[in-house]
Amino acid sequence: MTKTELRKTYKLLRKNLTEDQVEDWSLKIANQLLTLAIWDYEFYHTFLSITEHKEVNTDYLLNILSGKDKHIVISKSDFSTLEMTHYLLTDSTRIKKNEWNIPEPLDGISIDTKQINVIFIPLLAFDKTGNRIGYGKGFYDKFLAKCNPETIKIGLSFFKAEEKIADVFKGDVKLDYCVTPLHVYNFN
Repeated sequence: MTKTELRKTYKLLRKNLTEDQVEDWSLKIANQLLTLAIWDYEFYHTFLSITEHKEVNTDYLLNILSGKDKHIVISKSDFSTLEMTHYLLTDSTRIKKNEWNIPEPLDGISIDTKQINVIFIPLLAFDKTGNRIGYGKGFYDKFLAKCNPETIKIGLSFFKAEEKIADVFKGDVKLDYCVTPLHVYNFN
């Protein structure tokens, strides 16, 4: 299927999830993440979930990262440039939802993309070779292209891999892993 077809399909699948399913599956994803050999790094970037879109609830991941004393990095989106700026999440970071319901920091300590070791990535769908589909604006492709080549890229999904995304293009950045409630896909 094409990206457009997959976006439509997976938005509908997520829309039909119950709150209990979102919470249960998000916790299972967090537990699956604990099985990966990724916990010896310093800077971990994660998204803050858009609850209205029934994204994976990253609160469980945030608790893991806090418990392991890791530096947590979150982003703010600029829809005029389709770029993200990154900030250290601290006890004093003020979070507010933007007009697209994305929880974002209002201010904070700026973090350079080259400092980030591991990135947890929201997505709608992915395939068996590590290609992913987001909402289509390209924020994460631009962000990932600026990171170090050794930065670990981990998608989080409620659903299993598609066989193949038909219209992948050169600028698409592949995942290293994708974690679902029941499976860890390794694309290395």
